[in-house]
Amino acid sequence: MIQNQFVGTWRLVSYELRGADGQLSYPYGPDTVGYLMYLPDGYMSVVIMSANRPKFAASDIMSGNIEERATAAKTYISYCGKYEIQGNKVIHHIEASLFPNWIAVDQDRFFEFTAEKLSLSTTPILVNGQQQTAHLIWEHV
Repeated sequence: MIQNQFVGTWRLVSYELRGADGQLSYPYGPDTVGYLMYLPDGYMSVVIMSANRPKFAASDIMSGNIEERATAAKTYISYCGKYEIQGNKVIHHIEASLFPNWIAVDQDRFFEFTAEKLSLSTTPILVNGQQQTAHLIWEHV
């Protein structure tokens, strides 16, 4: 039986976007926090957020004015679903996502393993009106 190298919990080391012109950006800031989990039963989950997210004025989890909620959504992304490995790609079959346009959509991630790290990159995606590729490095926890 071949061991699935993906299985486990991964902590985000770096996340950058690269534009077609080579320009780099860091959508959640330099101190981005994230975890990625792949389970042996074929499910996965990921959460990525800015490390310095402002708190809501109230402690009620369902509270927040429009600005607070907009900032919270803009500084956070998560999704989960099943995954499958095909060649040099891991395909995330998204079942739930903060970004509703990704629900029931497959997201391809090109991967490479080096030592205890996993590198994932996307095909070009639209971010802030520009086609960019995301490049993420994860370390095994």
